[in-house]
Amino acid sequence: MSDNDAKPKYKRWYDHDPLLAEVLETLRGFQEELHQQSQIFLDKIVAEVGEEAIDKFYTKVQTDLGENFGRRWYDEDPVVSKAVELLRVVPPDVQRKAAESFLKGLKAQGISLPKKS
Repeated sequence: MSDNDAKPKYKRWYDHDPLLAEVLETLRGFQEELHQQSQIFLDKIVAEVGEEAIDKFYTKVQTDLGENFGRRWYDEDPVVSKAVELLRVVPPDVQRKAAESFLKGLKAQGISLPKKS
């Protein structure tokens, strides 16, 4: 087995789960609504681990990415960027639950998401 065989074949970190990929791609078009849902998600995480821990984590992400930080669509909004970065590092089952929660939150705001074809 070569080294290439052992590497994931996903282009983006969220491509491993079709629902997660669909949610992130859909949310890309709902910047204002995504900000609101991201804030709710962040508030829940801050209540669990504290704001200082979140800020340290996010600073580390920015440092690690260096000049690449800001190139991703979700880096345009610091609240959304923090939420997506946290989502990126949690286990897949938590990612899926968060994705479902984001969708429910958008629907609760009366936002109709495009139907899958």
